[in-house]
Amino acid sequence: MKPGFVYIITNKYQTVVYTGVTSNLPQRILEHRDKKYPGSFSARYNVFYLVYYEQFQWIQDAITREKQIKAGSRAVKNDLIRSINPTWKDLYEEIKDIMTE
Repeated sequence: MKPGFVYIITNKYQTVVYTGVTSNLPQRILEHRDKKYPGSFSARYNVFYLVYYEQFQWIQDAITREKQIKAGSRAVKNDLIRSINPTWKDLYEEIKDIMTE
């Protein structure tokens, strides 16, 4: 099986959050930034700033965690983000080479 990531991205004003799962986090964030899927939620709401992520050995574990996060309220998601990223800075530069490590 593949490794996996669960992630949360937001827009410029931090008014919208999106939770997703992927096996290649840097590539997926670039797809959000490039609006690869123009009709998608992230493209419509300009959501592409990476503010939270977790890495898992197996993609299925990441999918399970994504469902847990999505089931939570916005306040719970905000607390989760603040737990590792209190200023909500974009973490893309931090993870851009994560697949080559």
